Amino acid sequence: MSRARLNLFIQPEHAKRLNELAITKGVSKSSIIAAALASWLSPDSGEQREVAMAKRLDRLSRQFERLERDQHILIETVALYVRYYLTVSTPVPEAHQDAARAQGKLRFTQFVEQLGRHLQRGRSLVSDLHEAAPSEAQAAGDRP
Repeated sequence: MSRARLNLFIQPEHAKRLNELAITKGVSKSSIIAAALASWLSPDSGEQREVAMAKRLDRLSRQFERLERDQHILIETVALYVRYYLTVSTPVPEAHQDAARAQGKLRFTQFVEQLGRHLQRGRSLVSDLHEAAPSEAQAAGDRP
């Protein structure tokens, strides 16, 4: 079988990866290039790329829908909390304003520190609460 000789120019990082792959697989660089070209030129390759792209788009759509749902829940949660806070909290007398501000700063600092620790754990507070709820309900049922 005769083969045509081609001189190609590729990016240095691609050349390095091609060389590493050839060494790892124990095959020639030419055979890797030939297989890649055959795959690219195959009549099925366009269809395969289209199917792969459709799968990725479907996955991205589902992720976007979850993000949109979570964002809606977050907005509703914050709005409900703000409404509750504004309707339930009592005004602080002028004489106690400085103490209230100091307490607020302390609480906010504690909140930010706790949030930082929670985010470092990589867990969801909602998941933690859902896991704790059955055991708390069970413990409440065990009480006389």
